[in-house]
Amino acid sequence: MKLAIVTVSLSALVAFAAADTCASAWGQCGGIGWTGPTCCASGSTCVAQSGNPYYSQCLPGTASSSTSTTTKATTTSSTKTCSSVYGQCGGKGWTGPTCCASGSSCIAQAGNVYYSQCLPKSSGNQDAAKTTTKHKTTTTTKKSTHKASTTTKKTTKKSTTTSKKAVTTKKSTTTKKTTTSSKKATATSAAKASSSLTPVSGGKSGTGTTTRYWDCCKASCSWSGKGSVTAPVNSCAANGVSVLGPDVTSGCNGGSAYMCNDQQPWAINDNLAYGFAAATIAGLTEQDWCCTCYALKFTSTSIAGKTLVVQVTNTGGDLGSNQFDLQLPGGGVGIFNGCQSQWNAPSQGWGAQYGGVSSLSDCSSLPSALQPGCKFRFGWFEGADNPSVSFEQVVCPAELVAKTGCARK
Repeated sequence: MKLAIVTVSLSALVAFAAADTCASAWGQCGGIGWTGPTCCASGSTCVAQSGNPYYSQCLPGTASSSTSTTTKATTTSSTKTCSSVYGQCGGKGWTGPTCCASGSSCIAQAGNVYYSQCLPKSSGNQDAAKTTTKHKTTTTTKKSTHKASTTTKKTTKKSTTTSKKAVTTKKSTTTKKTTTSSKKATATSAAKASSSLTPVSGGKSGTGTTTRYWDCCKASCSWSGKGSVTAPVNSCAANGVSVLGPDVTSGCNGGSAYMCNDQQPWAINDNLAYGFAAATIAGLTEQDWCCTCYALKFTSTSIAGKTLVVQVTNTGGDLGSNQFDLQLPGGGVGIFNGCQSQWNAPSQGWGAQYGGVSSLSDCSSLPSALQPGCKFRFGWFEGADNPSVSFEQVVCPAELVAKTGCARK
């Protein structure tokens, strides 16, 4: 064995230490509830994701150094020790902030011991620090089998969940007048966001079902000739960021095109969120539904009454009529596992092949770029399992079109 003596300058050691505490290129570096590094390695900078306050990412090509970014992050963290509204504030295994910004309280989610969230104060969540919640959940699971498709993959795990209602003991010093005002403000905010949605005249509406998936494959609406659209849905290189042309073969068929990282859901407020889905809609074909948007109002499980606006990016050849397969990272790969070649995921994907991961803590097994969407499932989505919906076609929000690059003409 040969030994060599290496002399390292103090400045080099300091630079190495700083780099070691920063996120690598393409890694997460910020967002509501984020407790990891908030600076980036040299050559990249921390950029907030447009329209998604829960996720910032280190992107190559920056004028800032990791040292200056670290200084800024240190200053910020020292002045902001509580989670923002809608951010995570507790749960089994949580190591981040356990307090909430002024005007919000930390609420334990019924049936989910892994997640507590900062919600605007109302009559139902005052003085959350003094709230004790007990949960007991029994789940029975049944897998369903789907037929393969050359352009898409859809999977689902049907399960019936029985949750014991949370028993809460709390002490509140909030006056009745203040509680009523806060509750009214929250309802007004949600109503304002929902009222901004514009129904499409003559568009499809009805009732349907949902499932979930994330197979990393190039979506069927990413190919040319899929309806009257401005451009096909963006597909990306293996980094999930670099947009490729519409004729590049899918990574699920030996090519290099995959689903883009930013095509995952995010919360607008506690009653409204945006995202993407594969779909099969009665009376329509792929030419009709590619890049259209639907407001899905949930009618079952704990999220009944919430609305998720999705843009259809994929075709569910193995789906039933009026079924929306929601794109949720860690939601199960099913038949087509492009995540193995893109992210070196296990051969069955993250978690179960059909249904995906089963808890918030399991989201840590996903690449950092996909963790926000995985955590969304156990946050805003409350871990709901295939909830039913009433749906209505709406004009696509600009935020969704900006991520896919696709709109109907």
